[in-house]
Amino acid sequence: MLDNYKSAKVKPIIVINLKTYQQGAKAVNIAKEVERVDRNIILGVQASDIYEISKSTKLKIYAQHVDYYEPGRNTGYILPEAVKKDGAIGTFLNHSEHKLSYDTLKKTIERCKRIKLKTLVFASNLKEAEKIQKLKPDYLAIEPPELVGGKKSVLTEKPELIRKIKSKIKMKFLVGAGVHTHEDILIACKLGAAGIAVSSAITKAREPEKKLRELIK
Repeated sequence: MLDNYKSAKVKPIIVINLKTYQQGAKAVNIAKEVERVDRNIILGVQASDIYEISKSTKLKIYAQHVDYYEPGRNTGYILPEAVKKDGAIGTFLNHSEHKLSYDTLKKTIERCKRIKLKTLVFASNLKEAEKIQKLKPDYLAIEPPELVGGKKSVLTEKPELIRKIKSKIKMKFLVGAGVHTHEDILIACKLGAAGIAVSSAITKAREPEKKLRELIK
């Protein structure tokens, strides 16, 4: 379906989750390396680093999580208004490392919509993806938790899951978990995904910029 990344009629969406591998200046440095490759990449950032990275790059910055609470007497929560003010244009929700109940997810997506903060919501399987689709997030990402952070890619280990998602889900979706090669992107597009989500392949690389260029070619 695709010969390479550049030949695609529409570029695959690339999402990089920095997780909590680096903080402060180190996180900013990785963000700058990512920007040198493609400033259209969505970068998931810790709340504490959003302001600095958004001021230092032109990347599409997403918070790694927000809570649905309103401004006021709510100590210790991350408000959608706060991350947007610091420069984020969206937020991740329901990552396998930060799962939410369906009710909480619904409330949080509704809060984000009210202030025009985009949402990228993770699903572990088809059943969860079908429920999340009803909430109409901006992006849906499929990541089987048992493959997150590993060397085995969802695209080679569970291609049948991606085929089922494509046949059942009406909105565009991304795939992640173990994604680390250019071939993974080609397979993702061939199976009908709009793009990929990646983390440790880039954030733990000795040369993040070089690794990212190899990934998207």
